[in-house]
Amino acid sequence: MSLPALPNDAEWIDQRDALDRWLAALPAGAIVGMDTEFMRRNTFYPQLALLQLGWQGRYALIDPLAFDLADALHPTLHGGGAVTVMHSAGEDLETLAPLLPGGPRTLFDTQIAAAFVGMGLGVSYRALVAELCGVDLDKGETRSDWLQRPLTDSQRLYATLDVVYMDSIHSQLSERLQQRDRSAWHAEDCERLKYRAGAREGEAQPQRAMRGAAEWTLRQQAMLRRVLLWRDRTARTLDRPRPWLLEDALVMSLAQHSPGTLAELDQRSRGQRALRSPQRAELFELLRQPLDDGEIAATAAIPTHPQGEAKKALAAMKDCVDALATELDLPSGLLCPRKVLEEYVVTAEWPEFLDGWRHGVLHDRLPSLLPG
Repeated sequence: MSLPALPNDAEWIDQRDALDRWLAALPAGAIVGMDTEFMRRNTFYPQLALLQLGWQGRYALIDPLAFDLADALHPTLHGGGAVTVMHSAGEDLETLAPLLPGGPRTLFDTQIAAAFVGMGLGVSYRALVAELCGVDLDKGETRSDWLQRPLTDSQRLYATLDVVYMDSIHSQLSERLQQRDRSAWHAEDCERLKYRAGAREGEAQPQRAMRGAAEWTLRQQAMLRRVLLWRDRTARTLDRPRPWLLEDALVMSLAQHSPGTLAELDQRSRGQRALRSPQRAELFELLRQPLDDGEIAATAAIPTHPQGEAKKALAAMKDCVDALATELDLPSGLLCPRKVLEEYVVTAEWPEFLDGWRHGVLHDRLPSLLPG
């Protein structure tokens, strides 16, 4: 197996016409490695700081701070026939969503592929390169400041190496997927990842993740949902992290015990960095508005933790999933995470996560294990 030479000549691109030329040189069906460096310390949306591309020994480091990428990527990576190879692409795709709506036309996620071919769940890019290419990567710039300019030589080398081995990894993992007849399953999970990362709207039922409120009345859960939806909308508008507006513990406290006065809200929310006077006033009015029957009915109940017969059913389902995963030589967490089983055993509603190829594997087995 021949490995690429170290990238001493990665092209630094800080103008749109240079990026257009680089992309125009790609043939139809090119296997393109892609990665991003982004920062997400004080914003809701990740800030794209660098975009790396690689194809057959040609590497580009694209500076999104120097010019507006606009739709430059779309014709080649979404509209064309290129295969875009990325590792653990979720956050990268979210970062690129404004520039590449819908993600790349064909995504090949190497972390997902590694799980399907028996290399473990959540394997790192560094571990993949070591295992498949025999190279130990230096990860010294992992926590680097990618918004600084100019980037250091070390940063530029680190960033380029993130796409140097993509072609070799893609080739080897594609072959293993075909040998195991898992290519279609992998492609389906990559499509699912694209859809999830590209969703620009918030979760419609965010309260369902707040398991500590599972024993609350549905009216209290509806108020919790109202506050969480407000927090999400406002954080997106202000482009600030959700906890800067309201930390989870404060959300729970306000939903369960609304403040009687604006002064009380000011006192209880002291220290929330993005909650200024206009937002406090808006939140106070939101908390004062009574819940109507429609809002309560629209609130999905928070799943409780399995107890009694449900707990026994969960154990039986987990045993079933583990046995099937062993038979298929897949990680159990890839086939069906425990949290999906927990929700299913409590609600008896077939989880969306288990649609697609998982439905064919599990639907004849799990429903019969539901309690009662």
